[in-house]
Amino acid sequence: MDIAGIILAGGLGTRMGHVKKAFLTINGQTILDRLINVYRPLFPEILIAARNKNDYKAYDYPVAEDRFEARSSLTGIHAGLSAMRAPHGFMAACDGPFLQPGLVRALLDQADPAYDVIIPLKEDGYVEPLCAIYSKRCIPPIEAQLEQENYRIIGFFDQVRVKEVPVSLLQQGDPHHVSFFNVNSPDDLRQAEHLATELGI
Repeated sequence: MDIAGIILAGGLGTRMGHVKKAFLTINGQTILDRLINVYRPLFPEILIAARNKNDYKAYDYPVAEDRFEARSSLTGIHAGLSAMRAPHGFMAACDGPFLQPGLVRALLDQADPAYDVIIPLKEDGYVEPLCAIYSKRCIPPIEAQLEQENYRIIGFFDQVRVKEVPVSLLQQGDPHHVSFFNVNSPDDLRQAEHLATELGI
């Protein structure tokens, strides 16, 4: 399958003192650089979805700018899907510094062109929408949802074909179970630094 890699870099970082999470540094490396290093061997097409392309002039990748005014992950998913050439796109956000290539590969192995969303299903019954594959067919229902100012990512799932992949099928590629670790606060950032040092990641 032809799948693009899209990095959702538009987060406001409200709880981080309004610092863009993409440029937070963990063990000397920005989260954006960490994600690019994961994406580069996996995806022939890579885009950064963000509010303002000028913030990413230093990067040699196209920036898919938000087409809706609201700041939300769903807005970024819409921008990435609209800008990519591939029919499907893998999405991950810049608050997940430890995304593991093995887990992404395992999810890509589960991809099927007949489905519009291929998404990890966690043991607690929740899905992980910011580590998932979406098709361009999702654009119309996402647009309709954004126009209603509904920013819940899974809100349109009942209008498309969704394949839930049990996380047990993915975790062999993520032995430390860190791909879904999120940095949303200064405490999270300190914990991320500790994890990076402890695990050598």
